[in-house]
Amino acid sequence: MKPAHTLAIALLVVVAVGHIVRLFLKLEFTVNHVAIPMWPSVVAVVVFLGVAAALWRESTGKES
Repeated sequence: MKPAHTLAIALLVVVAVGHIVRLFLKLEFTVNHVAIPMWPSVVAVVVFLGVAAALWRESTGKES
């Protein structure tokens, strides 16, 4: 596995874990006095972990 792939996978997983922590701790964020809902974090977890898994499968050659 190339170092760039490893770094990209690690960063994607870290971001997904951050969103998971936000969901479990029910942390609320506001931007310009507007509350950011929780559902975008659910979408982000699915997307980031999906991309990380696809990149990992591609870089290890374990495609089926």
